[in-house]
Amino acid sequence: MTLPPLKLVLTAAGCPGASTLIRMLKANGEREIVIHGVDMRPDAVGRFLCDGFSIVPPGASPDYIQALAEVVERERPDLLFVQSSHEIETVARHRDVFEALGARVLADGVRGIEIASDKAVMHAACSEIPVPQPVLLRPATLEEFVAGAHELGYPDVPVCFKPPVAKGSRGFRILSAEIDRVHELLHEKPINRYMTLDDFVDLFTGYEPFPQLMLMEYVDAPEITVDLFADKGEVVLYQTRTREEFLTGLAMAFKTIDRPDLVELTRKVVRHLDLDYYQSVQWIGGKLLEINPRVSTFVYQEDFIIPYLGIKYTLGELDADDVADIQARVRTSRRSVRYYDQVFWDD
Repeated sequence: MTLPPLKLVLTAAGCPGASTLIRMLKANGEREIVIHGVDMRPDAVGRFLCDGFSIVPPGASPDYIQALAEVVERERPDLLFVQSSHEIETVARHRDVFEALGARVLADGVRGIEIASDKAVMHAACSEIPVPQPVLLRPATLEEFVAGAHELGYPDVPVCFKPPVAKGSRGFRILSAEIDRVHELLHEKPINRYMTLDDFVDLFTGYEPFPQLMLMEYVDAPEITVDLFADKGEVVLYQTRTREEFLTGLAMAFKTIDRPDLVELTRKVVRHLDLDYYQSVQWIGGKLLEINPRVSTFVYQEDFIIPYLGIKYTLGELDADDVADIQARVRTSRRSVRYYDQVFWDD
């Protein structure tokens, strides 16, 4: 260990990527990193992996900022590392609270988070660049939704819809006229993304107000993500990966790939939206799908750990030559699978 130690407070220490993130930050090979995790659940996995742990209210709670500030004041970390979409905008709005306590906040500004978090706003903003995007409609009524589905080609081709603001795959469905109900019942898991337009009409007839939904062209192609760290609208470091084998809305397998075309499009998006810090830009069939303004599920390498490298860049420990040398380390031979594990304890 050659560099001075660091201490950070890590939010959402029980989220799906937390255990690997904690392990990889500690395995950076250059310095000791002390991690104090916080989560709303007392049994969050970070409780068992971090050096310390505190329970805080949910990110949407009016008491969240005060509780988190109390942790930061007590622990005196160098950095506040925000993981969850449910917390990041709230923390960004109160950045001055934490920086007054001496903690650098690793999160984008409020404007960038607002744009990235609302997919309809994001798509509208990116249409100004422009970059390739799926055809998107914003129906205000059930009648407009039905007409829009037909405009996009239903029933001859599937279409899809999702809320503009949602986490994971919540609210996402594919409308298809080719559904085998018997096969679905007997052979599919109960979590199914498909429904017919008639199903949708039955569900929302008489439902007021009609929900905010994006009705979109269905692109049947592999999903590819460019994970990155940005500084004032410029991509500093990046890694491109596939997203495969979905289970309960989460991708379970990944591989690093070389897609300079998508990296260049991502640079345009990041520059146009003036994004900062950690971002995850998703593409499907070469079209922009969404942006997550936070750390994601990385395909880590022992010598390319974007969360740690972002910390080093923030602290001024990397110059342009360092960044170029580090970026060249990315290996397209790298693969990753997500799996379930367990921890055990006595009350």
